[in-house]
Amino acid sequence: QVQLVESGGGLVQAGDSLRLSCAASGRTFINYAMGWFRQAPGKEREFVAAISWSGLIIRYADSVKGRFTISRDNTKNTMYLQMNSLEPEDTAVYYCAASKLRASVSLSMTNYDYWGQGTQVTVSS
Repeated sequence: QVQLVESGGGLVQAGDSLRLSCAASGRTFINYAMGWFRQAPGKEREFVAAISWSGLIIRYADSVKGRFTISRDNTKNTMYLQMNSLEPEDTAVYYCAASKLRASVSLSMTNYDYWGQGTQVTVSS
């Protein structure tokens, strides 16, 4: 079992930056690939970014490529999402997730085994 807790969300203006954190506890953090997903009101949850256990494999959704950066610190059992040049369309609840498929990264929610409770990001225009 892995417990995931997101933090760092908030209300910002368009063009601002935020850094989300996802703290993991329980099982060994390096056993998992990690991902960020988001869900806007009235929309399905969608993939944002993912990172393998080593940090060597990273993927982004096209909508955030060049603006968001995913990273992880395995010594702190924590994953991050640096979000720059935020847009109102980025408004959503952001979730972190852990996948037992540690050596790869997946865009599919079905490949993630544990989820956090989410943190709200609101970007005003």
